[in-house]
Amino acid sequence: MNFELKTLSLATAATTKTDTLIVLISNQFKPGKDSLSALIAKAIGAKDLSTKAGQSLQAYALPGVSASKVLFLGIGDGQPSDVKAAMGSATATLKAAKVAKTVVVFAEPVQPQSLKAAMLALADGTYVYSATKSKPVPRVLAQVQLAVAQPTAELKAAFAACTAMIHGIEFAKEWANRPANHATPTHLGKAAQALAKSAGMSCEVLGPKEVAKLGMGSFMSVAQGSSEPLRFIVLKYQGASKADAPIVLVGKGITFDTGGISIKPAPEMDEMKFDMGGAASVLGVFKSLSVLQPAVNVMGLIPACENMPDGLAVKPGDVVTSMSGQTIEILNTDAEGRLILCDALTYAERFKPRAVIDIATLTGACVIALGAIRSGMFASDDALANGLHLAGQDAMDLCWRMPLDEDYADALKSNFADVANVGGRAGGAITAAKFLQRFTQKYPWAHLDIAGTAWKGGAAKGATGRPVALLLQYLISQAAPTKAKARSKASAK
Repeated sequence: MNFELKTLSLATAATTKTDTLIVLISNQFKPGKDSLSALIAKAIGAKDLSTKAGQSLQAYALPGVSASKVLFLGIGDGQPSDVKAAMGSATATLKAAKVAKTVVVFAEPVQPQSLKAAMLALADGTYVYSATKSKPVPRVLAQVQLAVAQPTAELKAAFAACTAMIHGIEFAKEWANRPANHATPTHLGKAAQALAKSAGMSCEVLGPKEVAKLGMGSFMSVAQGSSEPLRFIVLKYQGASKADAPIVLVGKGITFDTGGISIKPAPEMDEMKFDMGGAASVLGVFKSLSVLQPAVNVMGLIPACENMPDGLAVKPGDVVTSMSGQTIEILNTDAEGRLILCDALTYAERFKPRAVIDIATLTGACVIALGAIRSGMFASDDALANGLHLAGQDAMDLCWRMPLDEDYADALKSNFADVANVGGRAGGAITAAKFLQRFTQKYPWAHLDIAGTAWKGGAAKGATGRPVALLLQYLISQAAPTKAKARSKASAK
């Protein structure tokens, strides 16, 4: 999908050739002298059209309008949430009509966040997965022109950032949606290497021998039950001076999770292909960075493997030694994500980072706590926590800070190792975070538990691409503004 930001008034938008013209109308609408404004005012006066978010009126072959179809769409107060909801409802109409080209015009001045909301909703609602289908049906909507009367610098910056976000979100969706036999650790490594061909990027992919040499005993223990070889992916984006410390993103890359010897129940186990949602989000962020090219240094670390239950698999009660030297008693092999992340978090120390953020579909307990609305956020640093919270609000990719009281760590005590990998059901998301925190003492750290937000089940089954938008928005906030390079026009495929 190609997005364009155009300077068009309501009157000039009416004369633009397109399949469908979408007119967004808020409660603050004041009609001008053009014929389209007069028609809107008349429809509102007759109560045939409401400005309530999501309410719509369709028209065909209007005099003076070049588009064959016009969709008048209420956006309430024009707040981002209203715009997102309204555009989300409109995508069903666009898909049913097989619209290939549309112009979206705001009837009043628009705020940057509302512009982003429209773009994100359009992209999400029209996304189509096709990688493993014999007769793929491509996305029909190919071109979207966003028309605003005055494209301010703020609007242009929001447009560029959102275009990059959509690239990254859809890249993350693509990899998370792929079946496990089409998204092995080896496949992820190759995807990262392909990304690294972009300007300012490089990639190193380590295999079992290199990982063993590093002493990543915890990571290796998870992988030992699978015939698929593990991969440790190290991505680098340098958008700022070499002297600037990087922000490190660590993505959980369990490409399929059976639970290991602590095997999961069969129903819905197919959804465990989504257990590499953290890894997919890191790949997605790097895709976005390749488009936006902000002035910030970023490292991406992805420990990738399968968690399988064969005769070589790690057993409950086994004790392994992590890269940090700490020993871990594995009481539950289905708590494997933290076992691969802890070694990656230790590896991150070598970069002397400004901050480290790990992203993982880590615990069912976080789903119970927060559902699918907000990702769980744990942080050892208040400034980092506040930055991520604000970035989530700006990107409409919400998170919520959870506690890290030291008393929760008592549940992880072991008689046979330095720490156990689980601490019982009570506060499960918190004790998982406390386990990870043991390996993050040398830098500011945050953990995003995306178990409830990385994918949807049921009829809408599929990856969401979260939290790519949150992470990219945070990185933008940390970039040096005078050096940032952004594209004002790009395509999202």
